[in-house]
Order: sequence, then C-alpha cells, then structure tokens
Amino acid sequence: MGTEETHDDHGHHLPAVEDWPRGFGEASWWPFVTAVGGAGIYVAAALYILGRGENAIVGPIVGPAVFVGSVALFLVGIYGWLYHAFVSHFWSRSASEKGESKLRWGMLAFLGSELGTFGALFGYYFYIRAGTWPPQELPHLLGSLVLINTALLIASSITLHWAHVGIRKNNRTQFVGGLAVTLLLGIIFIGGQVYEYYEFIVHSNFTLETGIFGSAFYGLTGLHGLHVSLGAVLLGIVFVRALMGQYSAERHVSVSTASMYWHFVDVVWIFLVVVLYAGAEIGV
Repeated sequence: MGTEETHDDHGHHLPAVEDWPRGFGEASWWPFVTAVGGAGIYVAAALYILGRGENAIVGPIVGPAVFVGSVALFLVGIYGWLYHAFVSHFWSRSASEKGESKLRWGMLAFLGSELGTFGALFGYYFYIRAGTWPPQELPHLLGSLVLINTALLIASSITLHWAHVGIRKNNRTQFVGGLAVTLLLGIIFIGGQVYEYYEFIVHSNFTLETGIFGSAFYGLTGLHGLHVSLGAVLLGIVFVRALMGQYSAERHVSVSTASMYWHFVDVVWIFLVVVLYAGAEIGV
C-alpha cells in the first residue's frame, strides 16, 4: 500500500475530482469568488444607471455600495487565488517542478477573454462613430495630462522588462528596483486618470450621462483603469514576495505572468489613446 499524500490547504480547496488534469492541483473556490466579484462590478454599473433620474428604480446609493462590495470581493478572491496557487506552494515544491508553460497558457487564455471584453466596448464606440460626428460637444481630450500618462505607462513597461531581466540573471537589486519603479509609475498613472475624471466632470461637465460618447469614453477608460488597478495589485504582491526573497532565476513564473498582463494593459492604453482620444478629437 502506497503512502498517502497530505496537503496543507487550510480548507480552501475542494477534493480534486477524478478527471481533474494532472499537475493542476485540487479544485479551488477562489476563482469562483473572483468571478462573482468581477460580475458584481458590471451589476453595480447597471444599478447605478437605474438609480439615476426622477424615475429611478433603485436607490442612488445601491449601485456605489454594490460596486465597493464587489471590488472588495474581487480583490479578496484574487489574493486567495494567487496565495494558494503560488505563495503557499512555493517553499514546498521542488526546484525541478515545472508549471511555467501551463500558467503562461492560462494567462494567454485569460488575456484572450479580456480582448473580447474590450472588443465589445470598442464595437459600441465604432458603431456610434459611423453616425453623425461629433454626436455632441466634446471637451478637449488630447491634452498634456493624457500624453504624460501615456509616457508613464510606456516607461513602466520598460522598467518591468528591466526587472524581469534582472531576476533571470539573479540580479536581485535590479529586480526589486525595477519592480518598485514600475509599481510607482502605475500608481501615478491611476492618480492621473482620477484627476482627469475630476477635470472632465467638475470643470467641463462631461460625465457618463453626457450623450453616447460620454458612455463610450467612461466605459472604455474606466474598464482600462480597473485593469491597471488590478495590475498594480498583482505587481504589489510580486513586489512583497520579491522583498521576501521568493524569486530566483529558476523560480519566477508569477513574475512572467504578471508581466504579460501589464504589457497587455499598456498596449490597450496606446490603442485607446490613438482611437478614442486622438480619433475623437481630430474626427477621423
């Protein structure tokens, strides 16, 4: 009779079903929790719209409350998923254990679904562009702030690549320093986007409800801002783990997958600037 394997899963996993693929561990509740939180964000947006105006169906506070709760649930799910997928397993697995290709393909599949999500909103934008343009009076979109934000995000991709090269060479100083700069640039970008929203809403009276272009603009830039915020959380987790010495030239799969996500977000932003900001402003 063989020796039974024991797993310290802290009750966060379900027993693996018989046809569960080898090498993928046990079934986990965390992806489901993350998905519920993500779906709640879209529900919150719908409730916010239903709570506006004289004929509101729900209270005006319902949408924001659901949004805050959904974001919290989403972040908790991401934390649990990443912790039990990477951190708790890191010290127990052997150095020869390979999971890189599976996780990279998993990230590629996830990014493919993200293309579909962004594609739906871009489809709406291109649909309204086929009509009379501009459909309303537009604020000045392509200002210095968006150009600075774009430069910051492009620079963050460069510093993250530099950090990734550092860990592959076992240069911990370069790795940690590059991650710190990348995380700082990402946080500044998020702050810049919040400030841009403030300027548009308060000084230009350009809001989500300002015509069909307003809904497209805030839908696309808001979705992208949410992805940058998620990327900052992922990089923050990677940074903390880097400070704890949990990466080496042989063990850095989560660095690779987080980098793929961050570079994807950067490419989407460049496309947004060209199509949404510049395209709307010059009328092409």
